Amino acid sequence: MTLVAENPETSAAQASGSSFYAAMRLLPQAERSAMFAVYAFCRFVDDIADDPGPTEAERRASLGAWRDDLAALYAGSPPERTMFLAEPVRRFGLRQEDFLAVIDGMEMDLGAPIRGPDYPTLDLYCDRVAGAVGRLSVKIFGMPDGPGLELSHHLGRALQLTNILRDLDEDAEMGRLYVPTEALAGAGITSREPLDVVSDPRIDAACRWMAVRAHEHYRAADAVLRTRPSGRIRSPRLMGAVYAQILREMEAVGWAPPRHRVKIGRGRLIWIVLRNGLVD
Repeated sequence: MTLVAENPETSAAQASGSSFYAAMRLLPQAERSAMFAVYAFCRFVDDIADDPGPTEAERRASLGAWRDDLAALYAGSPPERTMFLAEPVRRFGLRQEDFLAVIDGMEMDLGAPIRGPDYPTLDLYCDRVAGAVGRLSVKIFGMPDGPGLELSHHLGRALQLTNILRDLDEDAEMGRLYVPTEALAGAGITSREPLDVVSDPRIDAACRWMAVRAHEHYRAADAVLRTRPSGRIRSPRLMGAVYAQILREMEAVGWAPPRHRVKIGRGRLIWIVLRNGLVD
C-alpha cells in the first residue's frame, strides 16, 4: 500500500464523501491538511481490515507494522510512510494512543466477524473507530479538553451509528452485522446470519432502536456545541447537521428491505450549510 505523502489532502479528498470534504473546507489550511492526514491514516488501516485477499494473519501483521511505525514516529524517527503525520502530530499534539485505538477498532473486524454484538461491545467499537478519530479531530480544532472530549464521545458515536444504519447491506455482504443483540432481540430476530437478518422485515424495528440512541448522541453533541467552546467548531457542527439529516431521512423511508442508500446531494448540503449559519 503506497501513500503519496507529499499530498495527503488530495488522496483523502478523492476518497471522502462530499459532506466530509465540505466540513474540512471550513478549516484554515494547516487544520484542513491535518484533518486530511488523519483521514488518510484511517483509510489505510481500514483498507487493511476490509480489502479482500489477505489472510487474517497477513492483516494482523500489516496492522502490527502500523503500530511499530507509529511508535517510531513518536520516538522521533518517523518511517517514510508516516511522514504525512509528523507535522500534524507536532503542531496539534495528537496523541499516539488515539491512533492506536483506531487500529484496535480495525482488529475487532478481524477473525470471527462481528455479528449482533451486545451493546457495550458495539459502544467500544464505536469509541475505537469513531471516538478516537474525534479525539484527534478536536485537538486539530483547538478545543479545550473538557468540551472537546465530550464532543468526540457523543458525535463520534452518533456518526458511527448512522453509518452502520446506512451500510447494513454492504456490511452483511462482508459477513458483518453491527446491529446489537439487544435491538435484534427486541425486534424478535433470533438469527445472527447477516444476510438473513437484513432480509427480515423486522430489521426496521431493530434499526429504529439504534436510531433512538444515535439521536441521543446528536442532541448531546449539539448541547456541547451550543455552549460555544473555543476552537474551530463549524466543521463538527456541519458534520453533525449533515449526518443527523441522513438519519432522519432513513427513518422516514425505513429499513425494511428492499433498501436504497440515502445520500445528501450538493444542493441539500449547501442548504444545510446556510441553514446552520456556517458561512462567513
